[in-house]
Amino acid sequence: MDSGVKNVFNRFSVKQIVCSLMAILSLLLFFILTIWSSKKIKALDSQQAAARWDAEGGSAQVSCFFSEEVTVDEMQLTGFKLELEKSLKEVLSAEEYSNENGRRLIIDAYSSMGKITLTSDKGSLEADAVGIGGDFFFFHPLKLVSGGYFSGEDLMKDSIIIDEEAAWQLFGSSDIAGQCVLINNVPHFVEGVIKREEGKLAKRAGLDKTIVYVSNESLNAYGTGKGISTYEVVAPNPVKEYVYNKVKEKIGVKEDDMIVVENSSRYSAEALIPVILDFGMRSMQHTAVRFPYWENMARGFEDMRALVLLLQSILLLIPIVIMISFLAIKWKQRTFTWKDVGNKVIDFKERSIQYLRRKKDHHKAQ
Repeated sequence: MDSGVKNVFNRFSVKQIVCSLMAILSLLLFFILTIWSSKKIKALDSQQAAARWDAEGGSAQVSCFFSEEVTVDEMQLTGFKLELEKSLKEVLSAEEYSNENGRRLIIDAYSSMGKITLTSDKGSLEADAVGIGGDFFFFHPLKLVSGGYFSGEDLMKDSIIIDEEAAWQLFGSSDIAGQCVLINNVPHFVEGVIKREEGKLAKRAGLDKTIVYVSNESLNAYGTGKGISTYEVVAPNPVKEYVYNKVKEKIGVKEDDMIVVENSSRYSAEALIPVILDFGMRSMQHTAVRFPYWENMARGFEDMRALVLLLQSILLLIPIVIMISFLAIKWKQRTFTWKDVGNKVIDFKERSIQYLRRKKDHHKAQ
């Protein structure tokens, strides 16, 4: 057995063995990075709304971030949603448009950012706040420690979700669903307590302090809301970038005053090539857009994924170059000429003709 393995290795030079090992190692690292990237992308819940909404993959998730210099209200976003639904009805077939199993054709959400002060019997807390509308928690399924979510469509606008740190500071416990807090002396009820995401990227993105979630109406009425800054939508995507282009063209804001992102395809190789080409310059902002923490995290991983893609390309190039070099060397060391190849082809052709003739004669004889 050992002598057989030794004989196999003796057929190859040290250079060939080293090159083969390099090619195998490169392919192994390529697949490891592919698996790692896939898991990281799936872990970014805020980027997976389209996949959760439409398992067949026919929908797109698009986010729009507005400049602080423009004002966007709920009526404007409702009008856009109706117009998008109308345009989809015109391009989709009746079967595609039908709301199978009661599913809506379009799902959307909007949010604003600001600050509020919470007061309980045990103390008070000033915190960053996200004012939500629509199906915000479908787009952002935060990890619940206790309680549940609320909807931006609820008639009562007195719900609030806080994180564990705020819960312990205000109540001395995290199991406080239903408890009352005051926001500017107006009662609000804790719907749920969430666990804040951890890690260096999350902290750098803005999750280094308490963030609470209230209705957009409460933030504007009792806090220091700065107006709607983010709109998110998931809708059928009959052709590439259909929803993305509709948002850019029809939402009613000048292109210079917003940044539009197609979340559902942002980590594809095609989408990451511009990120690689603009690396070092894409952080330069000419629009007064303040990204929420989830977009900061998504953009941070976008940079990481772009670098990984570049590394994967190099790793894939190594075995290709080795294989081409091997074939080139073998070609130079060939012991035959083109004339030999021609003679082989002619010989094969003649033997094939003779075989067919013998077969034909055999059938006639029967």
